[in-house]
Amino acid sequence: MGRSRYKIYEPTYPHFVTCTVLHWLPIFTRKESVGIILSCLQFLQKNANLKLYAYVILENHLHMIVQSDDLVKTMKSFKQYTAKELLVLLKKENAKTILEQLHFYKKAHRKASNYQVWEEGYQPKLIRTESMMIGKIKYIHENPVKRGYVDEAKHWRYSSARNYEGMEGLIEVEKFW
Repeated sequence: MGRSRYKIYEPTYPHFVTCTVLHWLPIFTRKESVGIILSCLQFLQKNANLKLYAYVILENHLHMIVQSDDLVKTMKSFKQYTAKELLVLLKKENAKTILEQLHFYKKAHRKASNYQVWEEGYQPKLIRTESMMIGKIKYIHENPVKRGYVDEAKHWRYSSARNYEGMEGLIEVEKFW
């Protein structure tokens, strides 16, 4: 997929985004790697005016509805920081196979690093209407159910579905309803 296929034209509006691990490698199978994502989101909520409306983290990708003062800059910070921290974790855990794959599948033009964690881009889709927002939130929450991981969305630990059910989630979200 080209780098310019999806663009953000309204950088302060909510967008549905998808971040995929390079070659769909299963990096988010342990709480430590998911913790990197969650702590980065919390940092951005406090320091970059990130509004997180919904999220789900699966083994090799994540979906979110996010908004900030400059979403392009915020997403760049998110992906850079999490990539760096995930590589530190993988090296610490001596995850040689995944590190080798992140090196092997790295795009040729990426010369600054030996590894690439994220696929390029994040496929931003502008949330234009209330019904679109509701539909995307439901899509996000139902993702683990459709994959057969859980019977009910609220049972998936790494999702904002719990927040929307009135339960305590792992991270605060701006509930839409």
